[in-house]
Amino acid sequence: MSRRRTFARLLATLLVAVLAALTATAGPASADALSDRRKAAEQQTAANQKAHDQLAASLEDINANLAQAVLDLQAVEQRLPAAQTELLDAQATLERSQREAAIIAARLQDAKDQETAIGATIAANADKGAQIRVAIGQMAREAYKGGGGVSNVSIVLDAQSTEDFIQQYGLVSTALRTQSKSLDSLRQIEAQDRNNAARLTAIRERVTELNTEADQKVVEADQARAAAADRTAEIQRLITDQAAKQATIESQKAAVQAEQDAVDAQAAQLASQLAQIIADQRAAQAAAAQAAGKKVPPAGPIGNSLFANPTSVNPIQVNSEYGMRFHPVLHIWRLHAGIDLQTGCFTPIYAARAGTVQWARLLNGYGNQVMVDHGYVNGNSLMASYNHMSSFAVSAGQKVNQGTLLGYSGTTGDSTGCHLHFEVYVNGATVNPRPLLGL
Repeated sequence: MSRRRTFARLLATLLVAVLAALTATAGPASADALSDRRKAAEQQTAANQKAHDQLAASLEDINANLAQAVLDLQAVEQRLPAAQTELLDAQATLERSQREAAIIAARLQDAKDQETAIGATIAANADKGAQIRVAIGQMAREAYKGGGGVSNVSIVLDAQSTEDFIQQYGLVSTALRTQSKSLDSLRQIEAQDRNNAARLTAIRERVTELNTEADQKVVEADQARAAAADRTAEIQRLITDQAAKQATIESQKAAVQAEQDAVDAQAAQLASQLAQIIADQRAAQAAAAQAAGKKVPPAGPIGNSLFANPTSVNPIQVNSEYGMRFHPVLHIWRLHAGIDLQTGCFTPIYAARAGTVQWARLLNGYGNQVMVDHGYVNGNSLMASYNHMSSFAVSAGQKVNQGTLLGYSGTTGDSTGCHLHFEVYVNGATVNPRPLLGL
């Protein structure tokens, strides 16, 4: 039994030392790793938000239900890696809690073994001390019956012979030595008991502490186990959702292609209409110049900062830029022919420059559109369209000044939220409106 206790104590000591060494070695590294993971998580969150914004911007020409399915799919695909990482973290926490619980259990068993051993020693010492006290008491009673203490003089006077003297003296000396040893043993046992009692108190306190630590490890393990189960269930749900969203998107792909073809045809028709308007204007300019005996001057640079802010949001907030972007359903690159400016729903939209309203009408993809001819700048035709409006405040042929109310923002046509899709046409072709807005 003693060898088993000794082995248990050695095992507990070794486990504690190993854990301490691992903790000391991994302490700063773990702190650095935690900081790195936190930074990576923040960067991933920012990247996810940027990807969401870019995707939302690319969904302008998609119906709202399908656009939501695409956004939901992206959210699922962004969440999956994070959920898988959290599952691994929960599993690692569970394993660590179980390892630490095993170490605490070994230390607790060692402490309990020591408690039992010290208790047994105290009990044995108590029995031994009681026996010594009985023996000392018996010697005291025998001495009292014999007439009190025995002196060397009485031994000499009472001795009948030399042999008798030697025998009596030896007996008395033996009794005195025995009594002295018994008292020494009793004092030693009492000192040991005091020391053992102090050790027993300390060990019992340690047992209480270890029990508390063991209970805490059970709680930590249960929490980690629950977290792992939650993440496992979430991952399974995400995978199911991912498949469902992909099926929804795939089922509507043909309809999206048809809608896109209609939008492209409408854009081509719009370009043709603008080209005809410009051709008529140039023919009129040429006729007027010829009648005056002059020549139409060639077009020159158009310059920047030609337009004022057409929204009620100040300063201008651009939510989506002009340029090529990837279609998330058709998987093709298409031109986003304007910029999307942030507005609140049903807020005023103003003429960004003086001109003449060519039309205020509903076009499927563009929604409610106001097209304003802003005249010629250095020989270049300049027009702009204000799209997705909820309602009009002007009509075809109306002259407008910079800042004239054209209507109110909305989300008509292929739009996923209230905003102003602002397009600028130079000589009938779209250009990036940003520099012309002074941005």
